[in-house]
Order: sequence, then structure tokens, then C-alpha cells
Amino acid sequence: MVEELVAAGVTLVSAGVVYVAAAARVVKQYERGVVFRLGKLRPQVRGPGFTMIVPAVDKLRKVNMQIVTMPVPAQEGITRDNVTVRVDAVVYFKVTSPAEAVVRVEDYRFAVSQMAQTSLRSIIGKSELDDLLSNREKLNQGLELMIDSPAVEWGVTIDRVDIKDVSLPETMKRSMARQAEADRERRARVINADAELQASKKLAEAAHQMADAPAALQLRLLQTVMAVAAEKNSTLVLPIPVELLRFLEKGTQAPAEAAGAQRVVQEELPPLEPRLDSDPGGSISRQE
Repeated sequence: MVEELVAAGVTLVSAGVVYVAAAARVVKQYERGVVFRLGKLRPQVRGPGFTMIVPAVDKLRKVNMQIVTMPVPAQEGITRDNVTVRVDAVVYFKVTSPAEAVVRVEDYRFAVSQMAQTSLRSIIGKSELDDLLSNREKLNQGLELMIDSPAVEWGVTIDRVDIKDVSLPETMKRSMARQAEADRERRARVINADAELQASKKLAEAAHQMADAPAALQLRLLQTVMAVAAEKNSTLVLPIPVELLRFLEKGTQAPAEAAGAQRVVQEELPPLEPRLDSDPGGSISRQE
């Protein structure tokens, strides 16, 4: 009798251990457990830690509550200004309602991926090339709203959407490179013209100052000679100002004009002829 009781106790304990092993479940901190009892959803969502279910009656499904990073495959489309581009993006989302994520959609990851691809193609068709290249923040917000609207019903919240890269055809890249080069050349020419204008104004002011003080031109010439001589060149080119040549020309013309004026005076004077005067005494004297 005692042996039968011991055997029954051992059997009962073994059955209890097997039952606990089959019913015990552990839910991690970043997970939530959704229980189906005979195919019907239980309203209570199991939190992290140790939990028990009814074996062969309940079925526990764990849902990850972490933020999921999902790359969106590159989508090819034509922009509003008729340019063919390939755009890829990345979507960050998380599950906010585990029960709805399990019940309302078969595979919420696949559903979010397909919705992201469709929305990305729609954004490409509605945008221009300049917006895709320079105004990505606005496009990211629009893409996030397009994906988040249906995802809310699935118990999923879109945390962030970013456009990663925009691939352009080679012909378009060359055209944009030529356009950028032409724009840079235009700016360089404008800057050079502005610099020439400012320099001409300063040179005009310097010329007026030197015109009032001719010695300043000589000092500037000496400074130029010293600057050139400091380079230890074998050949020294010395510029001669036009004003100096005019001064030398005036200096050579002054003696020539004086000599010419003297010759003219001598030519205008009549020649001197000897004159004989007789005095009362009968003598003759010569006077010039």
C-alpha cells in the first residue's frame, strides 16, 4: 500500500513537472506576449518575465517591441521634370500595439516594407530632381506620413524615414557637372570684374594724388626698382615715366629756343656801315 502511494506521488510529481515545463514561458524585457486560447485572442498582453499558459490550449506569440531598421530597396522612377533616378531609403519603425500587429496583418514587417517601396515611388513621381538632391528633409517628412497612415491601423508606428542615396544617369551627371562648372566660371568672372573696377578706382585716386605731387611718382619708381632688385635678377627693367621724358624734352628745347631767338635778333638788326664826318678844320674822322 505504501509503495503504491509512493508510486502515485512520484507519478503526480512527474506529471506536475512536465505540466510546468510545458506551460512555463519567459518573455524578455523588449518583448510582449500575445496569448491565443483555442484560437481566440486573450485581452491581457503578457509582460516581460516568467508567465504560465495552459498547455495544448493556449498559444503564446512573442512580439518584438524594439525599433526595427528596415532598408528599402532602390526604386527607379521618373521625376516630375522627366529625369530617371534610382532612390533608396531606410525606415525606422516599432510596434506599439502587439495584439493589433498580430491580428490585423499577417506579417507587419513585410507590409511595412511594401508600403515603403510604394510610397517611395510615389514621392519620386511627385518631386523634381532639385528637391531630391537638396530638399530631402521635406521629402522625408512626406514619405513618413505616407507610410505611417496605414501602419497605425496595424499597431505599428513609423519613427523615422530617411532617403539614403539618389543615383543619376551618367549623362545627367556630366550635364550637371558642366552646369556647375559654368556657374563657377561665371562667378569667377564677376569677381574679377569687380576687383578690376575697385582697382581702377584706387589707381585713379592714386593718379590724382601723384599729379598734385610729382615727387611721389619718383618715390614710387624708386620703390619699384628696390622691389625688383631684391629678387636678385640678372636683368633689371627700369620703366621711365612719360612725365620725365616730357621734362627732359622741355629742358632740351629751352636752350635751342634761346639760341634761335638770338639768331633771329641778329638777322633783324641792319648791318653797320662806316660813316665819314668832316670837321671844320678840314680833317676827316671815321665813325662807326
